[in-house]
Amino acid sequence: MVSSFFWFFLINYQKKSAIKNAIDYGLFFGEYVRKSTRYGMLTFHRELIQKTVEEISSVQGVKRIRIFDKKGKIRYSSVKEEIGSVMNKDSADCTKCHMTGRPRETLLRKERWIITDDMTGTRVLKVIEPVYNEPACYTAPCHVHAEDQKVLGIVKCNISLSALYETVKNEERAIAVYVLSFVTAISLALCLIVWKFVSRPVALLVEGMENAGRGNLDHTVRIESRDEMGALAAAFNAMVADLKVTKEHLMSIQIEKLAFLGRMAAGVAHEINNPLTGIVTFAHLLLKRTPPDSLERKDLDVIIEQADRCTNIIKGLLAFARSTPFEKTPTDINEVLRSSIRVLGNKADFHNITFATSMEELGPIMADPARIQQVFLNIMVNAADAMEGKGAVDIHTRKVFENGEAFVEVEFTDTGPGIEPANLTKIFEPFFTTKPVGKGTGLGLAVSHGIVREHGGNIRVESAPGAGASFFIRIPVEKPLG
Repeated sequence: MVSSFFWFFLINYQKKSAIKNAIDYGLFFGEYVRKSTRYGMLTFHRELIQKTVEEISSVQGVKRIRIFDKKGKIRYSSVKEEIGSVMNKDSADCTKCHMTGRPRETLLRKERWIITDDMTGTRVLKVIEPVYNEPACYTAPCHVHAEDQKVLGIVKCNISLSALYETVKNEERAIAVYVLSFVTAISLALCLIVWKFVSRPVALLVEGMENAGRGNLDHTVRIESRDEMGALAAAFNAMVADLKVTKEHLMSIQIEKLAFLGRMAAGVAHEINNPLTGIVTFAHLLLKRTPPDSLERKDLDVIIEQADRCTNIIKGLLAFARSTPFEKTPTDINEVLRSSIRVLGNKADFHNITFATSMEELGPIMADPARIQQVFLNIMVNAADAMEGKGAVDIHTRKVFENGEAFVEVEFTDTGPGIEPANLTKIFEPFFTTKPVGKGTGLGLAVSHGIVREHGGNIRVESAPGAGASFFIRIPVEKPLG
């Protein structure tokens, strides 16, 4: 805005200066015409005066030159046809002299010129130069003028200003182009500065915060400038590094707790498994000895059912404790998924559930196929329970990259009721379940989480109430040797 006012003032100043110079030139030109015709007037040589007027009017830019006597009669003119005519005193050309209220011999400088349009529409400068009664004039033998007559006539010159105004317009255009170019260059420079020192660093910081929010604490913000943004990036990187150390410390504590819990669970499971085996065995023996119509058969069936439930819980505890061997072999994740879908497709609980798959070509990776299938089965069984046996499960496999490392990602999305936000942080905890009593042990997702972590990967969930749930399993791509 300030720059616009400056350039407007500059253009206006140049225009006024150009007009002032033109007026000065016009007044000088009028005086020049008067002096050029002075000799002819003193000698009363009319042909010389007319010839002088015609010669001077041939100069480029001069529209017309006239010499009036004191009564307003045109005595000499560059246009011969108007010689002898009388100027109307009420015209704009005459009011400058006759309406001032002062003697005509005391005309001020500003009253000796006027800028107006002529009959052709051309902008002209009209200049008035009085012809005074000099001593050489009223003493000349050829003239009859009283000594007290101050003004004998006037010289009027019409000078075209078209070239001047065209020059001013060209200068205005040039200045406008210059101003536009200057403003554009400044704007581009400011945009570049803002992008380099503000927008880009802020975008990098936002990206770093998003990575930290997703749990990726290995990401660093690379801003090497020594300004405030650089200091902010350094502080952010230091904060993320501290968070990573704290997270690793907490994870080590959690791992120790889980390891202790696993050892304890394995010990308890082994101690309980033998008595349960005895209970089930003897219950079956008693069942064989009991008559078919006996009331005791129902009691024995309850004993066997509850004992089998305890056996399943113990199996889950043993799996959670990782008591079974773990061996990686070249594994096709897509084939493990197809096998898992075939296994569940034969179950009655899945007859009203549809599976939609989209599998990229992944190639073999090193994994334990049995344990990976256990993870897939756990997630799909949980989805079926959440949908109460009716709905759809979309399964996608793809290869992704994170911090330069390749992963195989498997996504399971169901059409169930979703997971409450308060439960999202608990679903991988051992024995946590939202199923009714007797429906689940709360170990399926905890076991799945442990298996995925064994493979060096991670498992996460995204869900909202009423919008289903999506589980994402990432396993690092470890190519088979050879």
